[in-house]
Amino acid sequence: MENKIKIVIDTRELRSSVAKKLFELGAEVVTEPLEVADFILSDHVAVERKTIDDFIQSIIDGRLFEQMEHLKKCFEKPIVIVEGDEDIYSIRQIHPNAIRAAISAIAVDFRVPIIYTQSEEDTALFLYTIAKREQIENKKEVNIRGEKKPLTDKFLQEYLVAGLPGIGVGIARNLLKHFKTVQKVFTANEEELKKVEKIGKKKAKKMREILTKVYNEDS
Repeated sequence: MENKIKIVIDTRELRSSVAKKLFELGAEVVTEPLEVADFILSDHVAVERKTIDDFIQSIIDGRLFEQMEHLKKCFEKPIVIVEGDEDIYSIRQIHPNAIRAAISAIAVDFRVPIIYTQSEEDTALFLYTIAKREQIENKKEVNIRGEKKPLTDKFLQEYLVAGLPGIGVGIARNLLKHFKTVQKVFTANEEELKKVEKIGKKKAKKMREILTKVYNEDS
């Protein structure tokens, strides 16, 4: 009897039909709030899934290369799946050369392969095929935590600060360089926050609101 294929998926991916298709294919689907990647297929292989629109948006807002950096730090063989049948060069107002440059950087600079799929079902089939190859043919196991090695203190500090509203990894680094510790970032007042590059009045106010707001488990 064939061993059951295990695939770890980020809890946010439950909103797509990829998880449902994986169930139908017979995979053991484990949901976890993953810090890095959307799917873990083995100790070596993790996948970041993006629709075409999200892929373009991540180029625009700068998330794409930060995600690639974290993928490479945590997994030996990361993969990016770009999903959709739209023309990638025409769905947003961004120059085609900027898209080509981003794709080239992922492939050449980060050495991360890109797989293009036409639909959520197609994505699920690719994920299952790769997981089967890793776990059955290559005898690899699945690390639920999804870490190739323990995350560094630097990564965890950036991750904590980057979780604040409107703060990506780039701005998180600016904050940590300025305040030196996560604690000082979290306790800084609005005026102190506004002194940091790319932190304006609006971001500073929202950060303080979230950091001081009483937790409501029902909201």
